Amino acid sequence: MTQEDPYTRPVAQSAALLLIDLQRDFLDTPGHEGPMAIAGTSAVIPAIAKLARAFRQHGLPIVHVVRLYRPDGSNVDLVRRHSIEQGARIALPGSPGSQIAAELLPESVELDHELLLAGGLQQIGTAEHVMYKPRWGAFYDTKLDEHLRENGSNTVVFAGCNFPNCPRTSIYEASERDFRVVLVSDAVSAAYQRGVDECRAIGVAVRDAAQTLAWLAC
Repeated sequence: MTQEDPYTRPVAQSAALLLIDLQRDFLDTPGHEGPMAIAGTSAVIPAIAKLARAFRQHGLPIVHVVRLYRPDGSNVDLVRRHSIEQGARIALPGSPGSQIAAELLPESVELDHELLLAGGLQQIGTAEHVMYKPRWGAFYDTKLDEHLRENGSNTVVFAGCNFPNCPRTSIYEASERDFRVVLVSDAVSAAYQRGVDECRAIGVAVRDAAQTLAWLAC
C-alpha cells in the first residue's frame, strides 16, 4: 500500500490534528524535566507548534488528547496504578504538570479537569478541543470517533509524545475505524524505524513536518 492508494490517501481538506500527551509532566527540557519525562518530547514541540498553527489557519480541527491520573489511582492503567497509589504525582488533575505545553495552545488555557474526567470535550478555539483519554488509545472509551465524524474528518494526523505507547495505539485504533492516517515522523517522540515501517504497512502515510505543511497548503 502507498500514499496513492485511493482508500488510504490522506485528504487535507477533511483532516484533523491529534496531539497526544503533550503535557508538562512528560517534557524533558534540561533542568526542568517533568516527573515522567519522555526523552525527545521537548525537542519535537517546535515542529508540533508549526502544525498546530497551520491547522488553525486552515480552520481544521485540532484535538489535544491528555492523561489525568487521580491521586487514588482509580482511573490509572494497571502498569502505573501502584506507583500512583504509593504517592507518585503524574498528570495530577488541576496541577501545573497536567497542563498542555503553552507553545501548542492558541492562548493561555487552564484545563477543566472535572469536565474532561467526566468525558466532556473542552473547547479552546474555533475548531480546537481538549479531550481526556483513560488508556493508551485515544479512541478507547472516549467521544473521539463521534467528534471527528461530526466535524466531517476522514483523515487524522498524529503528533505527540512517546510513539511506542499512546500515539502508536491510537494510530492502530484510527486505522481500525477506517480513518485515513498520517504520522508526522519528526513531530512524535521516541519514534523508531521498525515501528514507523509497520505503520506504513497498514496504510499510514508517514511524512515529516515540512511535507505535512506543504500538503496542507496545496
